Amino acid sequence: MSLREEKPVYEHKSESEIKTKNAVKGNGNGRNSRAVCRVCDRMFREPKILPCLHTFCADCIRQIEPFSALGAEGKRPWPGDEGRGRSPLPLTVLCPECDSEVDLPSSGVDGLTTDHLALDEVFMETLLLEKSVLCDLCSDSDAGKRCEVCCVNLCDFCSQAHRRQKRTSSHSIHCLEELKSRGHLYRPVLCTLHPGQELRLFCESCDLAVCLECAAAFHRDHQCSPTHDVIYQHGDRIRELVSGSLQPRLGRLEEALRRVEISQEALKTRTEALAGEIRAFARSYASAVEAHCCSLLQTLEEVRVQRHNQLNLQSVQLQQALSDARGGVEFAERLLTCGSEAEILNAKGVTMRRLMSLLECGYDPHPATVSHDIGSSMYFLPQESAGQVDGFPVLGVLHAKTVDPSKCIIEGEGVQQGVEDQRGEFTLVCKDSAGEPMGKGGDPVLVSIVHKDRKDCIVETTVVDNGDGSYAVSYTPVEPGSYSVWVCVKAQHVKGSPFVLMVKRKFRHHRGIFHCCSFCSSGGAKEARCGCTGTMPGGFQGCGHGHKGHPGKPHWSCCGNVVEGSECVRSLGPGTLRGHVRTVEL
Repeated sequence: MSLREEKPVYEHKSESEIKTKNAVKGNGNGRNSRAVCRVCDRMFREPKILPCLHTFCADCIRQIEPFSALGAEGKRPWPGDEGRGRSPLPLTVLCPECDSEVDLPSSGVDGLTTDHLALDEVFMETLLLEKSVLCDLCSDSDAGKRCEVCCVNLCDFCSQAHRRQKRTSSHSIHCLEELKSRGHLYRPVLCTLHPGQELRLFCESCDLAVCLECAAAFHRDHQCSPTHDVIYQHGDRIRELVSGSLQPRLGRLEEALRRVEISQEALKTRTEALAGEIRAFARSYASAVEAHCCSLLQTLEEVRVQRHNQLNLQSVQLQQALSDARGGVEFAERLLTCGSEAEILNAKGVTMRRLMSLLECGYDPHPATVSHDIGSSMYFLPQESAGQVDGFPVLGVLHAKTVDPSKCIIEGEGVQQGVEDQRGEFTLVCKDSAGEPMGKGGDPVLVSIVHKDRKDCIVETTVVDNGDGSYAVSYTPVEPGSYSVWVCVKAQHVKGSPFVLMVKRKFRHHRGIFHCCSFCSSGGAKEARCGCTGTMPGGFQGCGHGHKGHPGKPHWSCCGNVVEGSECVRSLGPGTLRGHVRTVEL
């Protein structure tokens, strides 16, 4: 029996279903029950799994407004286009649970994976909450048993008739009370194309669970294996993704969220403490000082709101990432724990895609990299002059300087010019949004120097906090060329970053001798060679006066350059000098 044939078992009991729904709500399990759809708040009907691993009724998914679906001409397809010879276009909808953008298959909602675990929960919820279940065959008597192959509830008379029929005599029939006490219902996953055929094979080529008839008709040349032979391979892969990658990420996300919440509370406490100091100081003054007090409080509130919004944005991002990761892990764990072999393999494709998507695209910050703004940069100076208010001098200034990367500057030519194997230096001066120096250090500074043509050539940098808002940066390049210099404060580029650093090649000294020819400088040694192109007959490997290739003037034996005070132009490698002359000038 297919899922569509099983659906009327719940449809003809609408009044009973309403009672079940009310009973679920009355027990406090309303929207937390796994048997209830989060959209219609009713028992699942033909549950389908979205790519984000959230399950809803098929009709509920069809009622979701498409997020995007554009045709070849940039127009949204209208209902009925399929009947005019136009193929349906894949739609993108927003998941009602997590607000993720999910793509529906080209075949529509019917092409989504059926959540057989949800069907199990629906039946178990019905058994636990309803006092009686009608027989699905005669609809006259209360059902006391259930055929797990046909997935129908049977009364005693129909159960005996079910056993006497030759086609159903071998079916497994269990007592409903036994199923209630078991707490979990095992339902065979049946083929939608061949009713009554259980999905017992898995096609490796199509990555699909199939029945025997499907294997013989549509997968004849494919590699099909029994589900119990391949369940460990695919199940272990899902378990590996959950336990090896996503479980540690859950811990990191929870820790990062906890730190942000602590920072919010500390920021609130710090703000309230400063407000108390400001009010206590302002009470000793007249109306002018009271006006100044209100001004200070307004400034403090603006700073608090600004920083609170930054922390709140991080909190929302972390909560969403945590929700996505937890949803994937919980679904995968429940699938591996409660699902049968066919159920795991049936949902394996959508589960693997979602888990891999979470690993590749999910937000996974390290807890140490999130902002921990607890208001330490804000402080109140009660003895500092704040000018005049209504003609009266007032004291008390609120300092809440925050470094503004767009106002920070770089001092020194070391950020633009450098020499191979020589130490280069420059200074980063941090300033606030008003362009004033910070006057203190402690800000996170990141400096990265990478060769533009060779990405694997990274120059190691050293950043020293001077404690006055400036940072000394030093580096030593090992290769000449053009480099990209990233200077970031609080993960944001400073003004002008990334900079272009040109590293010049250092002056190369000659390692040979400045001679007239190798014959003269070596005393006539045949094995003496020279960096020029000159040769001599008679077995001499070097140059000689008047012979072929001789430059006609004194030159360097290492590279052949004729200018005595020049730079060596030969690229010397290990052992290269062994082949050139090392003689004493005659």
